[in-house]
Amino acid sequence: MADKKKIDVVCYSGFRGEESPRSFLLGEERIEVASITKEWVEENTADRTRRRFFRVKGSDGFMHTLYYDEGVSAWFLTDR
Repeated sequence: MADKKKIDVVCYSGFRGEESPRSFLLGEERIEVASITKEWVEENTADRTRRRFFRVKGSDGFMHTLYYDEGVSAWFLTDR
């Protein structure tokens, strides 16, 4: 997997729990999610991992790829 960094995310929690990101902290900066441009799920049957990815446009004007790793119940920022 590409480089990843654990981050804090404020999200909408629906019936599945941590459902979609609303904002996240990048260093000391809080970035609001202006829009979600793409969503997808990656599952690995070998190690039974499931990650929900979100390609988002941030309030900083940049595109970011975040994912929620259901195995460790944590959010990550990736460079892919």
